[in-house]
Amino acid sequence: MAAPAADERGADQAPAHLARKVAAQETAASGARDHYTYRQTAEVDEMDSRGAMGGEYREVRDIIFSPEQARSEQVIGKPLNTLHRLILTPEDFRDIREIQPFLLTTDQLFLYDTKFQGEEKIGGIDYWVLHIAPRQILSGQRLFEGLLWIDKTDYSIVRSEGRAVPQIRTMKSENLFPVFTTIREKVDGQHWFPVETYADDTLPFRNGPQRIRLIIRYDNYKRFGADSTITFKPKP
Repeated sequence: MAAPAADERGADQAPAHLARKVAAQETAASGARDHYTYRQTAEVDEMDSRGAMGGEYREVRDIIFSPEQARSEQVIGKPLNTLHRLILTPEDFRDIREIQPFLLTTDQLFLYDTKFQGEEKIGGIDYWVLHIAPRQILSGQRLFEGLLWIDKTDYSIVRSEGRAVPQIRTMKSENLFPVFTTIREKVDGQHWFPVETYADDTLPFRNGPQRIRLIIRYDNYKRFGADSTITFKPKP
């Protein structure tokens, strides 16, 4: 879904220091999320030229707290991996943890150029749309480039669409990454947390295009030490 381009009138309607206000809200949401346990389910499918599924990868991780209150990840069961056209790399797994559930916190804001793209109404709710792109990418960095939909009422990001960058190409290998969309929902009536990431993209490898589907679900959010659990059902 593309946002309308900003014109002079739209730019005038953007609040001053929009990116800073968004980053402040994101920092609060990130700090709150650090006190929640949740389950993250990642599914990667490779599709053949006819659109049929070939191989697949599945893993389930619980983000939990130890008895010493240290936050950690616990793999549930053994991941399923029958991929034969694709190889998941350390960058892929890093993106699953850091880029797909991307939060634009204050300490990350300086890494990005931001540009107001306009306004959009979805489901009767008004949003500002902000484009962000890395100012520069240093060796080993994984960053985000794309669009952010921002709730006008509280400066919360409720949707992001883009890709992890950079694409990595050398003379001998390629490491390419799909365009994805991440949807958030409000947890405990306060903060917007990621609940689903999905992608359906064709990666242009030199030896031929490869279609990939990705779904990541984040559910069973539960504040550490609290009794309530917030569960999100997968979309059909």
